[in-house]
Amino acid sequence: MQIDAIDQRILYRLQENGHLSNQDLAEQVALSPSACLRRVRALEGSGLIRHYRAVLDAEKLGFELEAIVHVSLDQSRPGWHEEFLAGIALHDEITEASIVTGASNYILTVCTRNLKAFSQFVEDKLSKIPGVRNLSSHIVMRKVKDRGGMLPLASWR
Repeated sequence: MQIDAIDQRILYRLQENGHLSNQDLAEQVALSPSACLRRVRALEGSGLIRHYRAVLDAEKLGFELEAIVHVSLDQSRPGWHEEFLAGIALHDEITEASIVTGASNYILTVCTRNLKAFSQFVEDKLSKIPGVRNLSSHIVMRKVKDRGGMLPLASWR
């Protein structure tokens, strides 16, 4: 799908606040509400807008610990990649997972209530996924920037 400057402004505004009413969005991008809604529906239909969700405050909800975990796998095992993906899919504590280059095969972001829960998760679940050879955990002490998966669309204002 080709997007123009108006589509870019719509995407920027919705990324900043997915809770905008169509009326407010239309005013912000200088369109009629019906034209704005048609464009939003087209952006959704094309897959450029995948879904909407609320961003929750982990700390206020009692999730006090976030960790970055580097995982190395035994790649000599048949199906090692698929087996690991199936294993991590079972655990909601893993909030993000990326295949990476370098010394590790994957980097995971793990969120738990506290250090005890994190330790139990690593010992009882993560380390027991078949093929896990090495885990290296880094506890997040404080986030200094968190855009929550938002893309760098500032030039699209």
